[in-house]
Amino acid sequence: MELRQLEYFQMASHLHNITRAAERLRVSQPNITVAIKKLEAELGIQLFDRSQKQLLLTPEGKIFLTRIELALRNIQDAVLEVNDYKQLQKGTIKIGIPPMMGAYLFPKIFSSFQKHYPHLDIFLQEEGSVSIREQLERDELDFGIIIISGASSNLQLLPMSKSQLLCCVPANSPLAQKESLTPQEIAKTNILMMKEGSFLRELTMAKMKEAGVTPNIVLESNQIVTLRGLVSSGVGIAFMLDMVAKDSPTLKAIPLSEPIYVDIGLAWKKDRYISKAAQAFIDFCKNNLQDVAVSIPK
Repeated sequence: MELRQLEYFQMASHLHNITRAAERLRVSQPNITVAIKKLEAELGIQLFDRSQKQLLLTPEGKIFLTRIELALRNIQDAVLEVNDYKQLQKGTIKIGIPPMMGAYLFPKIFSSFQKHYPHLDIFLQEEGSVSIREQLERDELDFGIIIISGASSNLQLLPMSKSQLLCCVPANSPLAQKESLTPQEIAKTNILMMKEGSFLRELTMAKMKEAGVTPNIVLESNQIVTLRGLVSSGVGIAFMLDMVAKDSPTLKAIPLSEPIYVDIGLAWKKDRYISKAAQAFIDFCKNNLQDVAVSIPK
């Protein structure tokens, strides 16, 4: 039994798909298929039920996954502890961040951190806050700079700032004259929405549902520049945090009739070993918390 086989099995179990697992691990699909078959042959059991459209674990597979995830986590932590002896001469930090914050908040943090620790490598992954939380739980990321409102108790949180959700409308729209917008007014126009996996999308949809209205979503995108351009062109309206909805001659950012505020912060898994590189990032964020908060437009 090889470590690689266990890693392939773990990823395929989480994603329920061999092809997606191969893409995530950057290996060929046959490599994963062969590795899992060898693992099943060695164990003498079937790990996956292949009769369904989606790759699902058998009861035996579920038990095996639970055990090997603990083993893989312990191996990962052992490697991290050994690497700590290098006294931060090398290190890697994997950070997830939503697109809306990636363009406006992270560059300020990254540029300053890199000046202090130029030898540490940072790998950035753009996902929605919901997806990042799930990846933190699965130990696929070290940190997430996300919306921490309503986050799992399994995550350690470092609040950074509070931000307001605003509705961006074309500057020449009749709605631009409003001081605030109700869900009923919003439901009458075309809406440009973030894709699935975005906490802001889930929050917005929940508020619309509470108000008894159904949003007319005409386009979904996680590209903030694209959304701003489409709003300015009159295609529809979009919900954005105040850090993104800066003054623009072509669009107007308007509060909701019942204001929505969210907390932004750093998140990491509680029971995971903290490497020296990761601890350096936590300490940096704590020490520069005031500067980070000030850099976010209110």
